[in-house]
Amino acid sequence: MILDQTELIRILGKIDHQGYKRYKELRGGYRFPGYILYIDHVQGDPFAAPSRVCVKAPIARQIPDKILSDPIEKMAAEDFLGRRFKALKRSIAKGQRGIGKSGMIDIDAGSQKVLKRNAVVISDGQIEFRFVVGLPASGRTILGREAMAMFGSEIPEIIRETLQIPQDDLARFVRCVADQEALRRSLSDKGLVAFVADGALLPRRSGVDDRPLDHGIPFDPPQALQVRIPTPYSGEITGMGIPEGVTLIVGGGFHGKSTLLNALQMGVYNHIPGDGRERVVTLPEAIKIRAADGRYVEKVDISPFIRTLPFGNETSQFSTENASGSTSQATGIMEALESGCRVLLMDEDTSATNFMIRDERMQHLVPREKEPITPFVDKVRQLYTDHGVSTILVMGGSGDYFDVADTVIMMDTYKPKDVTPSVKEIIRRYPTRRAHEGGESFGEIRHRVPLSNSFNPSRGKRDVKIDAKDLFTILFGQTRIDLQDLEQLVDIAQTRSIGAIIHYAAQKYVDGKKPISEILDLVFKNLSLNGLDILLPYRAGNLAMPRKLEVAQAINRMRSLHIAS
Repeated sequence: MILDQTELIRILGKIDHQGYKRYKELRGGYRFPGYILYIDHVQGDPFAAPSRVCVKAPIARQIPDKILSDPIEKMAAEDFLGRRFKALKRSIAKGQRGIGKSGMIDIDAGSQKVLKRNAVVISDGQIEFRFVVGLPASGRTILGREAMAMFGSEIPEIIRETLQIPQDDLARFVRCVADQEALRRSLSDKGLVAFVADGALLPRRSGVDDRPLDHGIPFDPPQALQVRIPTPYSGEITGMGIPEGVTLIVGGGFHGKSTLLNALQMGVYNHIPGDGRERVVTLPEAIKIRAADGRYVEKVDISPFIRTLPFGNETSQFSTENASGSTSQATGIMEALESGCRVLLMDEDTSATNFMIRDERMQHLVPREKEPITPFVDKVRQLYTDHGVSTILVMGGSGDYFDVADTVIMMDTYKPKDVTPSVKEIIRRYPTRRAHEGGESFGEIRHRVPLSNSFNPSRGKRDVKIDAKDLFTILFGQTRIDLQDLEQLVDIAQTRSIGAIIHYAAQKYVDGKKPISEILDLVFKNLSLNGLDILLPYRAGNLAMPRKLEVAQAINRMRSLHIAS
């Protein structure tokens, strides 16, 4: 039953200065002018997770039909409205009103990336805002008058102002996202794996501030790699296209090699207008791989890179509780291939040296039969020719990679140069004398089948306890999942979703027969059709869509994972 807003105010007056548990009486729906407010969950005390609130309002004519009819543009509009709500609450809400989370009003809105979220949902002619409210208290005593101000004044004003949508700003935001999608979808048709537009601003302010660096150097693509890609709203856009195959990014230290790679690894996401990278796009199946010492590995076939280990240990079903740098990097690549990766992104600075290269002198000192590692330099070309998987690699220390590269880009004071012809001349003048150690082919990509006893979400008295402690940590029942080496994970709302997806997948599809890739394909098909709400048994607004690749990486890092032999 939907009550009038006056009933909400009456209840707050009645429970003023009562014990905190009486806030439970607020649960339900209340009709306000122009919208209905639902209090779905009431927190247990001022320090607990804040109360979940939802507002449903008719769309009326605030959003053009063209936007609503296009899934990408509708997603962008939802993101825009979440950001608008958050910006307005900062100026309208009073904030702290007691202890703990008292006075909080907040919504899950993004930073520089535009993600599919469930904080704002547009469907069936309605706009739904899902946000949290910290019900105010002094100690464990209800501050009813403060709550009246929040529900009777601040929230109505935030909703009213949010729905006064500036059409020019909305159109600019939506068109920016739509153009990025168009650029990304054009890559494969043009034989490209990535694109960086003329004038893009790649450097960030710092490692913890993802906004563009003030006075950064605009990207100036080399003529030889220049391409034009049409977009629906901005016409043809000119920039540097990175072709399929093996691409090296070289140059001196501090000249922008890793900055370019970082922009490419974030090019799997759309960015907000003004970010500087809103016209930098990469194939969505691109994944950054790095060494991850100490990680868990369960029955991964790393034999393309590492043959039989000392004491006869096989590597076709390699398992360890504590991987080394080389075995972890080999594992990361094979897991990525198993999950449908089309582009590997790697930086020598975060790679295991003995995995990347074995030079001529070391080959003379340590004979091949004594070295189980096949270096990446001998496999990267086969990876493309045999399986169609491209690689973009930052390399500053080994010219042996020149022989396997299709394209070489040199960064010089943040300006890219196509030095592929110069590299070919160097190869001619200074031929390598190291022996190829990669065999005739890359090797097989095997798909592993997880067992259902891998996924137990229970903890203590709770049947299901899944929590994202921070961006890179999931508590899944008794299992702690460490995601520190997942560099393309960008929002804790994605981390929450990953935990929920693993549980959803285990309940519906893990049967001891389906491989991980097939299970996740089925899950993401459902998510595409029905949205993030299928992951939880209640209404919430704190989830954002991760990529299938990150979910697979998380599953592979579960120390409870068991794979069928």
